[in-house]
Amino acid sequence: MIKIIGIPFDANSSFLKGPAYAPQRIRLMDKEGSANSFSESGLEVKENYNYQDCGDVLFKDTNSKKAFTTIKNKISSLIKDNSKVISIGGDHSISFPIISAFADKYEKINILHLDAHADLYDNFDNNPYSHASPFARIMESGVINSLTQVGIRTLNTHQREQANKFGVNVIEMKDFHFDFIKTLQSPLYISLDLDVLDPAFAPGISHHEPGGMTTRELIKIIQNISVEIIGVDIVEYNPIRDINNMTAMVAYKLIKELVAKMV
Repeated sequence: MIKIIGIPFDANSSFLKGPAYAPQRIRLMDKEGSANSFSESGLEVKENYNYQDCGDVLFKDTNSKKAFTTIKNKISSLIKDNSKVISIGGDHSISFPIISAFADKYEKINILHLDAHADLYDNFDNNPYSHASPFARIMESGVINSLTQVGIRTLNTHQREQANKFGVNVIEMKDFHFDFIKTLQSPLYISLDLDVLDPAFAPGISHHEPGGMTTRELIKIIQNISVEIIGVDIVEYNPIRDINNMTAMVAYKLIKELVAKMV
């Protein structure tokens, strides 16, 4: 059974707060009943049937180091029995402690990072734990087998240097294709920043970056992955900027497709 955990943490957001409200808003899309619970494969995605909702991580302190320890410990406890976990954030900084927990359990994991931004800054705004820096922290650990970044459309000089330094396979949105799916290796962890989508499809994000992929393209990526997915995080949904819960519904749709792929 898949475990779903909410991580309402946005203390490392550099522009706008709001992603801390994401978990409950996404859950509302299931509870309000405006869409059915079936994935496109025909699987009914239902709580206590093929996934368990483990609630939200509770934070006593927003200090990054303390919060990250809390997150890592929670994820470690969830995967102790070999469960697969979908984490709902929260800003993208939470990927660092989540993936660290997975890396402790699985040797040399592979990461598929879907995002408008590479999030490879060594130290963004004097905050090495910024949501713009998680993949610098992850890659400098030396325990990751591969990192594939897809949908990127904001690379600057520093981040290109960082990508080269860490041997990251970057597929910029201007060069987008589906061929990379065949190169993905197991075990695979997916980090999905909703701003990989064009703002037309996901307006409820803090950093609008035009020129992104469509929801259908993103679903096609998920549906065509053939290797084992051990975990996922869905991050950077900001309900404060959403329009009529459009982005919340996209997130709910993606969760259904991911559960169907992971079971």
